[in-house]
Amino acid sequence: MTAVAAVAAAGALLAVQTSGPAQALSSSSTFNSASNPVLFVHGYTGDASNWNTMADRFRTDGWPSAYLDQWSYDWRQSNTTTAQQLSAEVDRLLAATGATKVDIVSHSMGGLSSRSYLKNLGGTTKVDAWVSLGGPNHGTDSANSCFDTSCTEMRIGSSFLTALNSGDETPGSPRYATWWSPCDTVINPDSSVSLSGAANTKTACLSHTALFMDATVYAQTRDMINT
Repeated sequence: MTAVAAVAAAGALLAVQTSGPAQALSSSSTFNSASNPVLFVHGYTGDASNWNTMADRFRTDGWPSAYLDQWSYDWRQSNTTTAQQLSAEVDRLLAATGATKVDIVSHSMGGLSSRSYLKNLGGTTKVDAWVSLGGPNHGTDSANSCFDTSCTEMRIGSSFLTALNSGDETPGSPRYATWWSPCDTVINPDSSVSLSGAANTKTACLSHTALFMDATVYAQTRDMINT
């Protein structure tokens, strides 16, 4: 592969930061006294602003800003390191809101660090619902052309993924759900996203980044975590 092609392939993993309408689909499932704070975990090359549209939709549906944590981290580092930092962020969010559990909504690689937190760091006792939007849960060939530690962990058959997927893929009491698109050219194969024991949903023909922008995916995510 040429250097230009390699850069292009790596760039496909970019979580493009775009803006979109913040209107939510109408539903009776909106914020209530039992709703949890939501911690958003972006993907490779992303940051907190990736979640602006989805967070705005949650606010429209009644979630207080204090309950919407658009978290950022160093996406180059190992997902294991990110999981440790995520653990501290969950504790901070729980203390700040007085809640007993959080809901995690992740995009792409963000699903891996949050799964590591649940599996290895006691996160199953502090998370009620976990969502993966286009997560490379079983690896993606798009990661073959980038070389950050985090990216190499997304390669199919990596030692990180082998350990993460060993045993129960959806451990503990949290409710797990994934969304995958047949038109997502970043996560290859498409079947990588689905997890045994999770509610796995096929979306319309959406791009990788459209998964966190799409109004239908938002409404389904909102209703799933707010059950």
